[in-house]
Amino acid sequence: MIKKALYALASIVVLIVCSGIYLYNYLVPDATADNLVNQATSRTISTGPIVGFNDKGVDAWLGMRYAQAPIGVLRWRAPKAAKKSPETVDALSFGSACPQSARGSEDCLFINVWSPENSKSLPVMFWIHGGGNSVGEAATSIYDGSRLARENNVVLVSINYRLGPLGWFRHPALRTNDTTPADNSGNYGTLDIILALQWVQENIQQFGGDATNVTVFGESAGAFDTLSLMASPLATGLFHKAISQSGGLNLNSIASAENYIDDDEPGHPLSSQETVNQLLIQLGKASDRTAAKKLQMGLQASEISQLLHDASPFELIALYGNGMGGMLGNPDLFADGHVIPKGISAKEIFSDTKNYNSVPIILGTNRDEVKLFMGLGHPGVDKIGNLPSGFNDLAGYNRDSRYGTQGWKIRAVDQLADAMLEARGGDVYAYRFDIDDWRDLGFIDFKDLLGAAHALELPFVFGNFPKPLRVIFPDANQKKFEQASMSMRSYWANFAYTGNPGRGQNNDLEIWKQWDSSTNDVPRIMIIDTDDIRMQNDKLSMAHLKQQFLAEDFANNPQGACEMYERIFRGEAYSQSEFESMDCVTSSITN
Repeated sequence: MIKKALYALASIVVLIVCSGIYLYNYLVPDATADNLVNQATSRTISTGPIVGFNDKGVDAWLGMRYAQAPIGVLRWRAPKAAKKSPETVDALSFGSACPQSARGSEDCLFINVWSPENSKSLPVMFWIHGGGNSVGEAATSIYDGSRLARENNVVLVSINYRLGPLGWFRHPALRTNDTTPADNSGNYGTLDIILALQWVQENIQQFGGDATNVTVFGESAGAFDTLSLMASPLATGLFHKAISQSGGLNLNSIASAENYIDDDEPGHPLSSQETVNQLLIQLGKASDRTAAKKLQMGLQASEISQLLHDASPFELIALYGNGMGGMLGNPDLFADGHVIPKGISAKEIFSDTKNYNSVPIILGTNRDEVKLFMGLGHPGVDKIGNLPSGFNDLAGYNRDSRYGTQGWKIRAVDQLADAMLEARGGDVYAYRFDIDDWRDLGFIDFKDLLGAAHALELPFVFGNFPKPLRVIFPDANQKKFEQASMSMRSYWANFAYTGNPGRGQNNDLEIWKQWDSSTNDVPRIMIIDTDDIRMQNDKLSMAHLKQQFLAEDFANNPQGACEMYERIFRGEAYSQSEFESMDCVTSSITN
């Protein structure tokens, strides 16, 4: 029992770590506080003179401001470029995280750069962290860019951007005669990323980077944000290649962002007006939702705006509840018609190069994406005190993971790759991450619990394996992990150089062929595994997946089947009659 209890504690740590919602006290690089100024890193940029430090052949500048602090009247406004100062800034440590889960500060819009010594005109790789657009930060040790910069000869950039309701939020009361279309968009996190890319265009030459060769890459929410940049006319010309790791693009309508849930066009359960209802209840101004809605509808816009601005970031965040790892589930990426196109689906956006910033792209997912999120709640998992401790139905667990993961892959890779290839005619590449050589504790194997789960590719992309990850990464396999990491970084960097991952930087890897949208059995996707990196077919369709799903026996998890149907087949693939034929009832998932 003690052994199982200890494992249960370890497993929750693993689930949190691997999702990118890291244990911040342990995974922040531990050398930044002791970094020493190196005068050879003195530069003058748009904000004035700065100086950084050197670490084993890499020059680094951390915590540089790219925008003014979005506080006071600048909360829920488009970001403004950081002001210039004559004082030299010591760029030796990361800036604050943006507000999340009772930590962080609104003064959080910072950018970091790692560059090989004496570099000139190197490709720039611009990293966008994940975390559901509601948690995460650049100062996570997995994201330390020094190794990727040093060993693969690129300039690595990472940023913080506004999160949660401070990053994506639009309420009618915030629109005034003084606000701009960007201010009114609600896409403040997206606008932060765009401003950071503008900073790169203006300043990266000072760090040895080539402003005409910028690759945007991100994971999870960072990959969704990457694809939103491809869709945004405001990001045109700011980047030249893209890598989406476990992404996709789900756009929320204005109605979803703002409306009440009982409007003719219902809003998201966490829409801005529903959130204000919760705020009024929390402030003791209303006893329940009905009273709060009546009160809100009678308030002046200026009064609602004042209530929202008076609330602290953490009071606002608390209105959204608390999901896995602090993720909120807040609606984001609004199709507002200014930052992101309005009235057009993601598939339609990427089907015509006139609709998006058409650049070479790598699209990928992990073989067992959803196992990360299933481990805490699937009925096939035994638990001790709500924490995983074993399996009572491993076959059902693997079945449900397969459907959830394949649905994710179809939306994030197959459908987008088909559309982009047809639109641009080439330069579309795909991968699947299969590495799962994890630790076996005897009574349970992490290979079963996590497999190749969401976010587990991150240490391999950056070449960083912090000690907490050794809970699942056995030391005996470290050489295999290092080799796989070298291969991934080689492909990623070669793509940054050329727009084609090819055979990697040293021309010594399996050739990575571009996506093939035909129905033929041809190699079209790179499988990344420790023992075998190879091309294979693995093309999926939503129609075939649905056919398999509806023929499946979910007697051991009927409620889970209903929830999976809504998640996997939302949008055009959704059928109310099919849903009801499974004896399902309507849930809160928005289709």
